[in-house]
Amino acid sequence: MKERNPSGESPEKKAAGIAAADLVKDGMVVGLGTGSTTAYTIAELGRRVADGLNIIAVVTSYQSEMLAIEAGITLTSLAEHPELDLAIDGADQVDAALNVIKGGGAAHTREKVVSRSAKRFVIVADEGKVSEGMDHFVPIEVLPYAKELVSKQIRELGGEPVLRLASKKDGPVISDNGNFIIDGKFGFIEDPAEMSFILSQLTGVVEHGIFTNVDEVYIGKKDGSVEITKK
Repeated sequence: MKERNPSGESPEKKAAGIAAADLVKDGMVVGLGTGSTTAYTIAELGRRVADGLNIIAVVTSYQSEMLAIEAGITLTSLAEHPELDLAIDGADQVDAALNVIKGGGAAHTREKVVSRSAKRFVIVADEGKVSEGMDHFVPIEVLPYAKELVSKQIRELGGEPVLRLASKKDGPVISDNGNFIIDGKFGFIEDPAEMSFILSQLTGVVEHGIFTNVDEVYIGKKDGSVEITKK
């Protein structure tokens, strides 16, 4: 079990999130991701904005939008700023080649759009997310109308489709885009790039959670240090 300080903070996540905030410079347009580690980045950027840092940001979810507004960060959109200087986001798993699986918060479609709109894409995570290879389930956003078809296609690939539920009472998780999330369990993924391509071809799939476009990763350690790995 990971140690936590009395306030409930994660020193690993906090270290990574704050370290990545150093990449943000005056005048930048920044993409802000979703999740507990990115939340530390957003909070730190808010502190620096209060001290005079001049930035604007594009967010990837309602969650990150609320955090950014609370932090006092001025928001914009990809319609206004289609090219971002930098995008910072979290991860569910990071492999040795810096492939990433995302989507635990059901925001991976917008996160991928933002990451692909950025000149530089940086992942922040704690060391528990690092793995030599990829064996995490792959979140897949699907059109509700195509839920059964997508499930069938996943089975044909040898995977196990699991519809993500908010609860048994409340029914399926609904993304910010109004779609369902199917978690595809494929076991060990030998070739993440190939799997990414295959999943993108499935009829009814909006987007999946394999990211192969990461430029660098900030990994927070239990002692508060941060390991930086670049492609």
